[in-house]
Amino acid sequence: MLRKYRFRNFFSFLNETEVSLTVSSHVPDAYSIARDDRGQRVSKVLAVLGANASGKTNVLKPIVFTHWFARHSFQLEPHAPIPLQPHAEAMDQPSEFETEFCFDGDVWRYRVVLTTRRVLEESLHRKTSSQFSYVFVRKWVKASNSYEFKQKKSFGLKAAEVIDARQNASVLSIAAQYGIDVAIKLSRFEVTSNINFLGRLVNDIQYLGQLGSFYHQNPDYRKRMESLLRRWDLGFQGVEFEEVVRDPEKPEEKNIVMYGRHKGRTGSFRLGFRQESSGTIALFSLLAKLLPVLRKGGVAVIDELESDLHPLMLEPVLDLFFDERTNPHNAQLLFTCHAAEVLKHLHKSQVLLVEKNALCESEAWRLDSVKGVRADENLYAKYLAGAYSAVPEFH
Repeated sequence: MLRKYRFRNFFSFLNETEVSLTVSSHVPDAYSIARDDRGQRVSKVLAVLGANASGKTNVLKPIVFTHWFARHSFQLEPHAPIPLQPHAEAMDQPSEFETEFCFDGDVWRYRVVLTTRRVLEESLHRKTSSQFSYVFVRKWVKASNSYEFKQKKSFGLKAAEVIDARQNASVLSIAAQYGIDVAIKLSRFEVTSNINFLGRLVNDIQYLGQLGSFYHQNPDYRKRMESLLRRWDLGFQGVEFEEVVRDPEKPEEKNIVMYGRHKGRTGSFRLGFRQESSGTIALFSLLAKLLPVLRKGGVAVIDELESDLHPLMLEPVLDLFFDERTNPHNAQLLFTCHAAEVLKHLHKSQVLLVEKNALCESEAWRLDSVKGVRADENLYAKYLAGAYSAVPEFH
């Protein structure tokens, strides 16, 4: 489970920002709170609220970026720039990321400091008893134009010279290519998201085609998706797929075409998927991100969870994570939201507020850090009244 992450100089966040999902003993036990493998109490959900352009999406991007960099950066061309966006006022300064998580019985801390040109510092630590001890540490030495690299014998990366050659790739992604057990194990920590470096993925024809391929290749997820959509009373019976040849001269190249199946007066009928309601398409897309982590464990990072959904749909979506039957491995959901109704379903420790100041610098704070916010007060009403800030201001 994800415990917390910290970052600085990334998109609209210039100063160091920490986002924590751990909760104290003062937070009452609830279905939305779990214990990780080491007994730490951690929230299964975190909702991010704030005005438009405050930086809500940006506060979630560090998790997506760090996961991609640690797992997939080896796929970059050796001298390609790292797709990193520092704050506009600090483009010449490095960005920093640190993530602490519990996985497969151990607590890990991964840290990386980098520019678009190269990694400056990178380390992985594992917690033994009460302290963290390093697994590997990598530091760029400007004088020698190379890295200092130390590792525990148990890590066992014998091709250490590759690290100097791959200044734009993480040690973890390099080590996984060489079959290092720790790197391969950590690569199984699942993070799914509907955002990438540019922002939220749009449900256009190309993206829906990718999702159709996902469900077509994973019939168990398709079956679960169809069951939920039927249960949520959308007049939807299921999905049908057809393979269509794109080019008669290349019959082996096919596209997957989707149809929504519905029940009518005289039997069933189907619609081209783009003819489905925006709510059906939104849930079809959302469940493709949620179902894998619900089954295996991990973190789902979702921008605008309520997009194209009725506000009352937020509760059944959150219940997928609160119910141990649908979430047996304590998967977590981090999401932005404009629908303040979500506050009716969360504890104040599960709400992150984001605001941007006059200098275009975002800041974030957890609602339970605001002095005077009682656990029993109406968070929904107080937020809409502006008591906690992080709401639009009209002049």
